[in-house]
Amino acid sequence: MSLQIIDMRTPDGPGQLRSLYQRLHLIRFRDETDQTRLVLEIIKDVAGNRDTAVIKYTKMFDKLELTSKTLRVSDRELKAARKNADPRFMEAMRRAIENVRSYQKKLTIPQSSVWQDQGIQLGILWEAIERVGVYAPGGKAVYPSSVVMAVVPAQVAGVKEIAVCCSPGLAGKVDTNMLAICAELGISEVYQIGGAQAIAAMAFGTETIKSVGKIVGPGNLYVQLAKKALYGQIDIDSFAGPSEVLIIADETAPADYIAADLLAQAEHDPGIAFLVTSSKKLADEVVEAVEKELQTAGRAEAIGESLEKFSAVLWVADMDEAIKEANAFAPEHLQVMVADPEKVVGQIKNAGAIFVGKYSPVALGDYYAGPSHVLPTAGTARAFSGLSVYDFLKRTSLISYDEGALGKAAADVQVLAKVEGLDMHGRSVSVRLEKKQQ
Repeated sequence: MSLQIIDMRTPDGPGQLRSLYQRLHLIRFRDETDQTRLVLEIIKDVAGNRDTAVIKYTKMFDKLELTSKTLRVSDRELKAARKNADPRFMEAMRRAIENVRSYQKKLTIPQSSVWQDQGIQLGILWEAIERVGVYAPGGKAVYPSSVVMAVVPAQVAGVKEIAVCCSPGLAGKVDTNMLAICAELGISEVYQIGGAQAIAAMAFGTETIKSVGKIVGPGNLYVQLAKKALYGQIDIDSFAGPSEVLIIADETAPADYIAADLLAQAEHDPGIAFLVTSSKKLADEVVEAVEKELQTAGRAEAIGESLEKFSAVLWVADMDEAIKEANAFAPEHLQVMVADPEKVVGQIKNAGAIFVGKYSPVALGDYYAGPSHVLPTAGTARAFSGLSVYDFLKRTSLISYDEGALGKAAADVQVLAKVEGLDMHGRSVSVRLEKKQQ
């Protein structure tokens, strides 16, 4: 493993960075033709054959034999999982849940409003999405924290019905910690299905599973492609790529802290990890610390591959250049470890979440701090935001004209309708005025 240092002050530096970005582009937007074809076949099958198709693919991919009666996890299993869970784990998760709930409650939920002026009422009505689906992955690793980060904002927003699909793990069953957290959150509608078939089942509905309005939560490529394909049938949170961190640091930052943070991100397999610094001394110390830490890391081989292929230390001329590179990359996670962090944060335009100071590792955001860890990746932080209560609200416009107000607007509406060749649009106005004249 070798975490490369790219000297951005030299003529060759930008070219080296472009080459690295090309590799990232290949992993983020690789050719997915075969996978997409399979996902579309699964979606079509589930839409037509419903429970039967879901059961078939669960047996095929997860080696779990189900029936329509066993698709849904029983209340008894949920209660047992919660009762038998490790007390220390549950205590930690309860505090994390409270932090997430407290943060989401602090966000200002828009209120319905109506404005009146000269016979016209215009307004906007806000309502929570009635029913939401949450996907909880369960392949190489399990993520009960992802259930919390998706469910709690929906609950705070006022979503009445939340269904969770928990993917069976490699052992052919849903992780009991996942079930325990669902029970802790008061979620009684849990299905032991995963993959594209779970996304399609939530989108279209089956004999057993009622359709939802929106699907959120992380997942593998097949899950993401299914969400992407079904967008429009349902709303989704995002089309997520590999997880990322970019760290802006100066000579005041501890090299061992930075090394641990880079390794933690690379641990996602693949994970994308960058350090941007104007200190060559720090750059060298971080590379040395990474190599030392990697010797005892639990997933050393996978981490090493992520660091070598998709990560780098960028040695830049000054802090202005560091900020420029960060805004151009638009990272999912941005860490700022400098002597004057407020000055840097004030110039950041594109980031999913910003972690300020040397005592704010990304792991706090992953598990505990409060903001959801469902964040924009692959540069989409230029236009997208992290998951919150706002994502579970929908708005409806309200329009009401009285007779006099319609009369004032009629001529303009009729002119516009005529230009667009929509005669009956104009007629729908004039017929009301003619009736008044009679």
